[in-house]
Amino acid sequence: MIIDCCAEASVETSKKNVDVVFNTNLLGTFNILKKCIKDKSNLIFLSSSRVYSIQKLRLLKKNNILINEKFDTSGPKSIYGFCKYSSEHLIKEFSYLYKIKYIINRLGVISGPWQFGRQDQGFVSLWVWKHINKKKLSYIGFDGKGSQIRDVIHISDVCKLVALQIKKINNIYNLTINVGGGKENAISLKNLTKLCQSITSNKITISSTKITSEYDIPYYITDNSKVKKIYKWRPQKSFLHIIQDVYIWMLSNKKILKRYIK
Repeated sequence: MIIDCCAEASVETSKKNVDVVFNTNLLGTFNILKKCIKDKSNLIFLSSSRVYSIQKLRLLKKNNILINEKFDTSGPKSIYGFCKYSSEHLIKEFSYLYKIKYIINRLGVISGPWQFGRQDQGFVSLWVWKHINKKKLSYIGFDGKGSQIRDVIHISDVCKLVALQIKKINNIYNLTINVGGGKENAISLKNLTKLCQSITSNKITISSTKITSEYDIPYYITDNSKVKKIYKWRPQKSFLHIIQDVYIWMLSNKKILKRYIK
Protein backbone atom coordinates (compact mmCIF):
# COMPACT_ATOMS: atom_id res chain seq x y z
CA MET A 1 0.00 0.00 0.00
CA ILE A 2 1.16 3.50 -0.85
CA ILE A 3 -0.52 6.54 0.71
CA ASP A 4 0.13 9.50 -1.58
CA CYS A 5 -0.25 12.64 0.50
CA CYS A 6 2.72 14.57 -0.86
CA ALA A 7 2.14 17.80 -2.77
CA GLU A 8 2.95 21.45 -3.08
CA ALA A 9 0.02 22.37 -0.88
CA SER A 10 -0.34 26.07 -1.64
CA VAL A 11 -2.95 26.94 -4.27
CA GLU A 12 -1.38 30.38 -4.72
CA THR A 13 2.01 28.83 -5.59
CA SER A 14 0.27 27.63 -8.76
CA LYS A 15 0.54 31.17 -10.13
CA LYS A 16 4.10 31.81 -9.04
CA ASN A 17 5.85 28.53 -9.84
CA VAL A 18 3.91 26.34 -12.24
CA ASP A 19 6.86 23.97 -12.77
CA VAL A 20 7.10 23.09 -9.07
CA VAL A 21 3.35 22.44 -8.78
CA PHE A 22 3.19 20.41 -12.00
CA ASN A 23 6.29 18.33 -11.26
CA THR A 24 5.36 17.65 -7.64
CA ASN A 25 1.61 17.23 -7.85
CA LEU A 26 1.17 15.52 -11.22
CA LEU A 27 4.51 14.08 -12.27
CA GLY A 28 4.92 12.96 -8.66
CA THR A 29 1.72 10.92 -8.93
CA PHE A 30 2.99 9.40 -12.18
CA ASN A 31 6.20 8.29 -10.45
CA ILE A 32 4.24 6.83 -7.54
CA LEU A 33 2.03 4.88 -9.94
CA LYS A 34 5.14 3.39 -11.57
CA LYS A 35 6.26 2.34 -8.10
CA CYS A 36 2.84 0.76 -7.52
CA ILE A 37 3.29 -1.33 -10.65
CA LYS A 38 6.80 -2.38 -9.68
CA ASP A 39 5.82 -3.39 -6.12
CA LYS A 40 2.28 -4.56 -6.92
CA SER A 41 0.95 -1.98 -4.45
CA ASN A 42 -2.47 -0.49 -3.99
CA LEU A 43 -2.91 3.27 -3.61
CA ILE A 44 -4.74 5.75 -1.40
CA PHE A 45 -4.54 9.21 -2.94
CA LEU A 46 -5.22 12.40 -0.97
CA SER A 47 -6.78 14.68 -3.55
CA SER A 48 -8.42 18.04 -2.93
CA SER A 49 -11.72 19.89 -2.88
CA ARG A 50 -10.02 22.28 -5.30
CA VAL A 51 -10.78 19.95 -8.21
CA TYR A 52 -14.18 21.69 -8.41
CA SER A 53 -14.98 24.66 -10.65
CA ILE A 54 -13.98 28.03 -9.20
CA GLN A 55 -16.68 29.78 -11.22
CA LYS A 56 -19.46 27.44 -10.04
CA LEU A 57 -18.32 27.65 -6.41
CA ARG A 58 -18.39 31.45 -6.64
CA LEU A 59 -22.01 31.30 -7.79
CA LEU A 60 -23.13 29.47 -4.66
CA LYS A 61 -25.11 31.39 -2.09
CA LYS A 62 -24.38 30.78 1.57
CA ASN A 63 -27.43 28.66 2.32
CA ASN A 64 -25.84 25.50 3.70
CA ILE A 65 -25.33 23.86 0.31
CA LEU A 66 -23.09 20.82 0.72
CA ILE A 67 -20.62 19.88 -2.02
CA ASN A 68 -20.79 16.25 -3.12
CA GLU A 69 -18.77 14.23 -5.64
CA LYS A 70 -21.09 15.23 -8.52
CA PHE A 71 -20.37 18.95 -8.25
CA ASP A 72 -19.06 20.58 -11.43
CA THR A 73 -15.39 19.88 -12.18
CA SER A 74 -15.33 21.66 -15.55
CA GLY A 75 -13.61 24.96 -16.12
CA PRO A 76 -10.69 26.56 -14.27
CA LYS A 77 -9.85 25.16 -10.85
CA SER A 78 -6.29 26.54 -10.34
CA ILE A 79 -3.12 24.83 -11.58
CA TYR A 80 -3.01 23.09 -8.21
CA GLY A 81 -6.57 21.81 -8.66
CA PHE A 82 -5.87 20.82 -12.25
CA CYS A 83 -2.88 18.73 -11.19
CA LYS A 84 -4.90 16.99 -8.47
CA TYR A 85 -7.79 16.35 -10.89
CA SER A 86 -5.42 15.09 -13.59
CA SER A 87 -3.74 12.82 -11.03
CA GLU A 88 -7.13 11.30 -10.24
CA HIS A 89 -7.64 10.41 -13.90
CA LEU A 90 -4.10 9.12 -14.23
CA ILE A 91 -4.73 6.81 -11.27
CA LYS A 92 -7.90 5.49 -12.92
CA GLU A 93 -6.06 4.77 -16.17
CA PHE A 94 -3.31 2.87 -14.36
CA SER A 95 -5.89 1.03 -12.30
CA TYR A 96 -7.69 -0.11 -15.46
CA LEU A 97 -4.50 -1.27 -17.15
CA TYR A 98 -2.56 -2.67 -14.20
CA LYS A 99 -5.37 -3.64 -11.79
CA ILE A 100 -4.20 -1.26 -9.06
CA LYS A 101 -6.82 -0.88 -6.33
CA TYR A 102 -7.26 2.74 -5.31
CA ILE A 103 -9.20 5.13 -3.11
CA ILE A 104 -9.29 8.85 -3.96
CA ASN A 105 -10.14 11.15 -1.05
CA ARG A 106 -11.08 14.69 -2.07
CA LEU A 107 -10.21 16.48 1.15
CA GLY A 108 -11.33 19.87 2.33
CA VAL A 109 -9.37 21.96 4.83
CA ILE A 110 -7.30 19.84 7.23
CA SER A 111 -5.97 21.25 10.48
CA GLY A 112 -4.46 20.22 13.79
CA PRO A 113 -1.03 19.98 15.45
CA TRP A 114 2.11 20.20 13.27
CA GLN A 115 0.83 22.99 11.08
CA PHE A 116 3.28 25.81 11.63
CA GLY A 117 1.00 28.83 11.19
CA ARG A 118 2.26 29.77 7.74
CA GLN A 119 -0.22 30.91 5.11
CA ASP A 120 0.51 27.95 2.83
CA GLN A 121 -0.42 25.49 5.60
CA GLY A 122 -4.00 26.58 6.11
CA PHE A 123 -5.98 29.47 7.49
CA VAL A 124 -6.80 27.94 10.90
CA SER A 125 -3.21 27.58 12.09
CA LEU A 126 -2.37 30.97 10.56
CA TRP A 127 -5.20 32.65 12.49
CA VAL A 128 -4.22 30.99 15.78
CA TRP A 129 -0.53 31.82 15.39
CA LYS A 130 -1.21 35.47 14.56
CA HIS A 131 -3.44 35.80 17.62
CA ILE A 132 -0.90 34.13 19.89
CA ASN A 133 1.78 36.58 18.76
CA LYS A 134 -0.51 39.64 18.42
CA LYS A 135 0.30 40.06 14.73
CA LYS A 136 -1.87 41.73 12.10
CA LEU A 137 -4.21 39.88 9.74
CA SER A 138 -6.45 40.85 6.85
CA TYR A 139 -9.86 39.85 5.55
CA ILE A 140 -9.25 39.53 1.82
CA GLY A 141 -12.00 39.62 -0.81
CA PHE A 142 -15.73 38.89 -0.82
CA ASP A 143 -16.75 42.12 0.97
CA GLY A 144 -13.56 42.23 3.06
CA LYS A 145 -15.44 41.43 6.26
CA GLY A 146 -14.45 37.81 6.80
CA SER A 147 -17.61 36.26 5.42
CA GLN A 148 -15.83 33.36 3.68
CA ILE A 149 -16.94 29.97 4.98
CA ARG A 150 -15.02 26.68 5.05
CA ASP A 151 -15.44 23.38 6.81
CA VAL A 152 -12.42 21.99 8.65
CA ILE A 153 -11.42 18.44 9.61
CA HIS A 154 -8.94 17.34 12.29
CA ILE A 155 -5.92 15.42 11.00
CA SER A 156 -6.62 12.58 13.44
CA ASP A 157 -10.05 12.03 11.85
CA VAL A 158 -8.39 11.85 8.43
CA CYS A 159 -5.88 9.31 9.70
CA LYS A 160 -8.61 7.15 11.22
CA LEU A 161 -10.43 7.08 7.88
CA VAL A 162 -7.27 6.18 5.95
CA ALA A 163 -6.56 3.36 8.42
CA LEU A 164 -10.09 2.06 7.85
CA GLN A 165 -9.64 2.28 4.08
CA ILE A 166 -6.41 0.28 4.28
CA LYS A 167 -8.13 -2.39 6.33
CA LYS A 168 -11.00 -2.71 3.83
CA ILE A 169 -9.10 -2.18 0.55
CA ASN A 170 -9.61 -5.75 -0.68
CA ASN A 171 -13.39 -5.34 -0.55
CA ILE A 172 -13.92 -1.59 -0.99
CA TYR A 173 -11.85 0.04 -3.71
CA ASN A 174 -11.77 2.16 -6.88
CA LEU A 175 -13.81 4.97 -5.34
CA THR A 176 -13.68 8.77 -5.34
CA ILE A 177 -14.97 10.26 -2.08
CA ASN A 178 -15.41 13.74 -0.61
CA VAL A 179 -14.04 14.02 2.93
CA GLY A 180 -14.25 17.05 5.20
CA GLY A 181 -15.49 18.51 8.43
CA GLY A 182 -19.02 18.89 7.08
CA LYS A 183 -21.72 21.33 8.13
CA GLU A 184 -21.01 20.83 11.85
CA ASN A 185 -17.40 22.00 11.44
CA ALA A 186 -17.95 24.94 9.10
CA ILE A 187 -16.92 28.43 10.15
CA SER A 188 -16.48 31.92 8.70
CA LEU A 189 -13.26 33.90 9.09
CA LYS A 190 -15.18 36.44 11.18
CA ASN A 191 -16.33 33.78 13.64
CA LEU A 192 -12.87 32.19 13.64
CA THR A 193 -11.50 35.56 14.74
CA LYS A 194 -13.95 35.67 17.65
CA LEU A 195 -12.97 32.15 18.68
CA CYS A 196 -9.25 32.94 18.51
CA GLN A 197 -9.79 36.04 20.61
CA SER A 198 -11.64 33.99 23.20
CA ILE A 199 -9.01 31.23 23.39
CA THR A 200 -5.90 33.43 23.36
CA SER A 201 -7.38 36.46 25.19
CA ASN A 202 -5.70 38.58 22.51
CA LYS A 203 -7.41 41.02 20.16
CA ILE A 204 -5.46 41.87 17.01
CA THR A 205 -5.80 44.36 14.15
CA ILE A 206 -7.55 42.92 11.11
CA SER A 207 -7.60 45.09 7.99
CA SER A 208 -9.96 44.80 5.03
CA THR A 209 -9.02 44.21 1.39
CA LYS A 210 -11.75 43.80 -1.21
CA ILE A 211 -9.55 42.58 -4.09
CA THR A 212 -8.70 38.88 -3.89
CA SER A 213 -6.94 36.16 -5.88
CA GLU A 214 -8.42 34.66 -9.04
CA TYR A 215 -8.22 31.33 -7.21
CA ASP A 216 -10.08 32.38 -4.09
CA ILE A 217 -13.55 30.99 -3.35
CA PRO A 218 -16.11 32.34 -0.86
CA TYR A 219 -17.69 29.11 0.27
CA TYR A 220 -17.09 25.37 0.62
CA ILE A 221 -18.75 22.82 2.89
CA THR A 222 -18.22 19.09 2.31
CA ASP A 223 -21.04 16.61 1.85
CA ASN A 224 -19.81 13.52 3.74
CA SER A 225 -22.84 11.38 2.83
CA LYS A 226 -20.93 8.96 0.61
CA VAL A 227 -18.04 8.31 3.00
CA LYS A 228 -20.46 7.88 5.92
CA LYS A 229 -22.53 5.36 3.98
CA ILE A 230 -19.58 3.28 2.77
CA TYR A 231 -17.33 3.31 5.84
CA LYS A 232 -19.76 4.20 8.65
CA TRP A 233 -17.29 7.01 9.40
CA ARG A 234 -17.85 10.58 10.46
CA PRO A 235 -15.60 13.30 11.94
CA GLN A 236 -15.28 13.00 15.71
CA LYS A 237 -13.38 16.19 16.53
CA SER A 238 -15.43 19.40 16.68
CA PHE A 239 -14.09 22.69 15.36
CA LEU A 240 -13.58 23.88 18.94
CA HIS A 241 -11.50 20.75 19.62
CA ILE A 242 -9.46 21.42 16.47
CA ILE A 243 -8.62 24.99 17.37
CA GLN A 244 -7.82 24.09 20.98
CA ASP A 245 -5.43 21.35 19.78
CA VAL A 246 -3.69 23.80 17.45
CA TYR A 247 -3.44 26.42 20.20
CA ILE A 248 -2.02 24.05 22.83
CA TRP A 249 0.49 22.56 20.39
CA MET A 250 1.67 25.98 19.24
CA LEU A 251 2.14 27.21 22.80
CA SER A 252 4.17 24.10 23.63
CA ASN A 253 6.40 24.60 20.57
CA LYS A 254 6.47 28.38 20.35
CA LYS A 255 10.26 28.76 20.42
CA ILE A 256 10.77 26.15 17.70
CA LEU A 257 8.01 27.58 15.52
CA LYS A 258 9.54 31.04 15.57
CA ARG A 259 12.61 29.64 13.80
CA TYR A 260 10.47 28.65 10.83
CA ILE A 261 7.93 31.47 10.68
CA LYS A 262 8.87 34.98 9.72
